[in-house]
Amino acid sequence: MSDGHESRTNVVITGAGVVSPIGIGLEAFTDSLLNGKSGISEFQLFEEGILPSHIGGEVSDFNNETVRNFLPKKGRRSLKVMCREIQLGVVASHQAIENAGVSNGEIASERFGVEFGANLMFSPPTVLKDACLSCWDLDENNFHFEEWGTTGLSKMEPLWLLQYLPNMPACHIGIFYDLRGPSNSQTMDEASGNIVLGEAVRIIERGAADAMVAAATGTRLHPVKTVHAVMWDTVAKADNPAEACRPFEKNRSGQVIAEGACSLILESEEHANARGANILGRILGTGTACVTSPNLIGDTKKSLVIAMQKALKSAGLTPDDIGHINAHGLGVIETDRDEAAAINEVFGGCKNPVPVTSLKSYFGNSGASCGMLEIAGSLMGLQSGVVPPTLNYDTPDPECPINVISGEPLKTENRTFLNIDVTRQGQASAAVIQAN
Repeated sequence: MSDGHESRTNVVITGAGVVSPIGIGLEAFTDSLLNGKSGISEFQLFEEGILPSHIGGEVSDFNNETVRNFLPKKGRRSLKVMCREIQLGVVASHQAIENAGVSNGEIASERFGVEFGANLMFSPPTVLKDACLSCWDLDENNFHFEEWGTTGLSKMEPLWLLQYLPNMPACHIGIFYDLRGPSNSQTMDEASGNIVLGEAVRIIERGAADAMVAAATGTRLHPVKTVHAVMWDTVAKADNPAEACRPFEKNRSGQVIAEGACSLILESEEHANARGANILGRILGTGTACVTSPNLIGDTKKSLVIAMQKALKSAGLTPDDIGHINAHGLGVIETDRDEAAAINEVFGGCKNPVPVTSLKSYFGNSGASCGMLEIAGSLMGLQSGVVPPTLNYDTPDPECPINVISGEPLKTENRTFLNIDVTRQGQASAAVIQAN
């Protein structure tokens, strides 16, 4: 993947849609950010005791009826082949398309594409229960693998696989709105959002599309994924769930698992102006990096440094040009420390310390969609001339010597920001965006 061009088409953001623990839709989402409302609580999605954590960022008012209200009628029959992650992404994208004013064929189908970020999707263990039991001999206490292809699979729902393929959010949106332009899916966990933006921008730059749905959906609230989170990383514990996620704060205890989705509509500036679109912002540059060891333990600091430097170079900007950083801010002790070190390496020479915020303190870590949600947060905050603060930043950590925004929203006239995210395996991504 290349980053940056000497000469390119300007790419703008003309629509946005959000499904998050702090609100469904831009209005509710923005209100929560600007008023310090946390979406982290004891989640109700699963019975207590099923998951190894009971604290998370759940979209509590999201269900099949919610999806039906948002979907076009012709798309409602597809609900049976959508797991919750897919539903989240489809609703967010529907909102974005409506918000951009392009739901009725205003853009030629052949010139309108989809770029979607998603995690690997897992079916709940209960889906496999009957199939597995049919191949299990209780007397022998043995599983007969040779019977799986005949006896086992016959117990599965015929379309079960379609519910859990990470390319399906892009497929559903493409079908619902007859989008026949370039279509692709990215599965880069937390780094997905900025990677999706970069790929969508390059598609428009090279003239393969006039507009792109650039979106991401993800979850950690899942019987399998929550176990993975607990096994691979530190999950926060707190008496008050709203105070559990504490990015860069001295008393942080780990990440908070969550779910959510966000979608942006990107267009060439020429195309957006020609149809009189409302421009929310501009994508100025993107960058990616992956620095990891043979056993897939990522070098967080080095990956982020490279990704940030690439994004700034792609945008043709210097660190002093950035108004604020929307950080990964996971809340994990080591990850936050390494991220702070990376920020200091790139921005340490600035005339003034660059302000840093972390919006995971509001809605937790939703995996593939977290970066896109963060971008929407900065973008919408800047529409009001402010940057949303980091929640729960009570005691600064000397090992994270960065300028964290806390308390009240930060008033600013600088509308350019940098979003960064990184995975445990060392895949980092960054995007420089300017709000309109």
